[in-house]
Amino acid sequence: MSQQKWIRSSLRHLSTALTKRGHPVCPMTVRRLLRQQDYSLQANVKRLAGTEHPDRNTQFEYLESLTTLFLKNGWPVISVDTKKKELIGNFKNRGQGWYQQAEVVKDHDFEHEALGKAVPYGLYVLNHNRGYVYVGQSADTAEFAVDSIQQWWTMFGQFDFPHAPSLLILCDGGGSNGWRSRLWKVQLQDQLADPFHLEVSVSHYPTGASKWNPIEHRLFGPMSINWTSIPLRTFETMLATIRGTTTRTGLEVKAFLVEHMYERGRKVADAVMQSLNLRHHDTCPNWNYTISPRSTLGTVEIGC
Repeated sequence: MSQQKWIRSSLRHLSTALTKRGHPVCPMTVRRLLRQQDYSLQANVKRLAGTEHPDRNTQFEYLESLTTLFLKNGWPVISVDTKKKELIGNFKNRGQGWYQQAEVVKDHDFEHEALGKAVPYGLYVLNHNRGYVYVGQSADTAEFAVDSIQQWWTMFGQFDFPHAPSLLILCDGGGSNGWRSRLWKVQLQDQLADPFHLEVSVSHYPTGASKWNPIEHRLFGPMSINWTSIPLRTFETMLATIRGTTTRTGLEVKAFLVEHMYERGRKVADAVMQSLNLRHHDTCPNWNYTISPRSTLGTVEIGC
């Protein structure tokens, strides 16, 4: 170890250092003098962006125009993402709540002591301010992501939008629904486009811009607040806290437990990719594309 030491300049440390240099002064006086010179305790501020993609702003503008087009026509627009995985068991959940006595939980969060690991895949419908959360128990894969969207469309979407020829999915650029994922595109073709004769358009947020994905602050934020300080001891407890999530704007949330176990590492051959009825948009083609049913009768051309 080097002899260089990093010491936080607290009031006590500053007072001690000044006293050693012949200026005896108490910590309270140091604080008063600092405030007189407009000093105050400050935390780091995340404002400096890393290397930005040159098409970042173009993608935001195009994504906004697509969303406006779909909403204007009354076609479904959904924002999807996977929330942070949660251990299910008698473990501490951060935050504070109003209790007569604090909940007693285990002092360590060991995964091998958990009942399982929850993988919440969320879906937020911009048209109706409704949220749907499918809680998996295995891996966060593209197959799991599309299965969740397919279940939503089967149970709710096709009835809420009976005449919609197309669906717009807003999602991050990575993860189970990332733009590089072959399996994501294959599953959209096989599970949504073909069986429901539905055009599926996808727009990805640029790298490092996931915080602008509507689901983050319209669904996941309220969810986290609702289960603050509540130990997620069982999957039923987790589902109950999700279903109880509301906001002053009228958010309604439904939650479902997914029993199926998903396998990681599934590969997609080149021949399978070539069989897809996939069209990249002219604007930022890697991030914007439409998957049409292989029987193209009655499909709608999407693009701005």
